[in-house]
Amino acid sequence: MRPDLPFIFTYRDELWGALTDRSRRAIVACLAERPRAVGELANELPISRPAVSQHLKVLKDAGLVTDRAVGTRRIYQLNPAGVAALRDQLDTFWNRALSSYQDVVEERTEEDS
Repeated sequence: MRPDLPFIFTYRDELWGALTDRSRRAIVACLAERPRAVGELANELPISRPAVSQHLKVLKDAGLVTDRAVGTRRIYQLNPAGVAALRDQLDTFWNRALSSYQDVVEERTEEDS
């Protein structure tokens, strides 16, 4: 970590924690294609309907998924705000890595001059 950039805890651990499970990542991938009901997800994945429901609860609690009632079914879809938060965090990590790399390259260039 660079000393001139103080570390501020701003990252939501629950976002990343929700994606540590392979089944939840598979659910997110399915929902990235289109919104689906629990039964549709269970038919596409090698996990039971109750397991899909449990995984959806974790994803919903993390803010990655939203749901809406359609008759007697609940339709789940990705939450744009949650996905944007992940993207922002990845962009921050990437920008810091690039900045650090640039600093190293510039230091070496100055040493070589």
